[in-house]
Amino acid sequence: MPIYVAMLRGINIGPHKRMKMDKLRSSLESAGLEDVTTYIQSGNIVFRAAKFGDRALAGKIGDAIQRDFGFSADVVTRTRDEMGRIIENNPLLRERGIDESSLHVLFLSDPPAPASWKKLAELTRAPDRVRNLDREIYCFFPNGVSGSSLWKHPLDRLLTVTATMRNWATVNRLCQMARDLG
Repeated sequence: MPIYVAMLRGINIGPHKRMKMDKLRSSLESAGLEDVTTYIQSGNIVFRAAKFGDRALAGKIGDAIQRDFGFSADVVTRTRDEMGRIIENNPLLRERGIDESSLHVLFLSDPPAPASWKKLAELTRAPDRVRNLDREIYCFFPNGVSGSSLWKHPLDRLLTVTATMRNWATVNRLCQMARDLG
């Protein structure tokens, strides 16, 4: 049975869309996912499930959240193997002056349109750096996310796809959790 990572966008931030991770695990297990584990409180999930396409799996998780929590949540999924490739292929790690503690990955539901990517690249100002590889945008924000040139831009609207960001340490931890599961 394949191993997946799902990342929820915008939960447990501020007073809205609050959920306990133990209840989320139970909700997803009742929806047919197996060996469900979560990492921190921001909606990072590792699990086994029958083979699904990205949209179908995200829909299944989103339906369970709507049913059990009463609100919608955007969901982006990757397989265990995709997570490994995301780490291995990070183009920013091959550039000079990169501190891994300032790296982030913006996970996208679909590749951005060329015009959308171009606009994002134009909005990015030094010392920030962004690199796009298919459904991931690798980000280097040496002044932190809130100090970045992209902070005030709604990236999912700009890119016209669902997007959720994770720091490099979380990306690596989720990949390790997926590897440990099988």
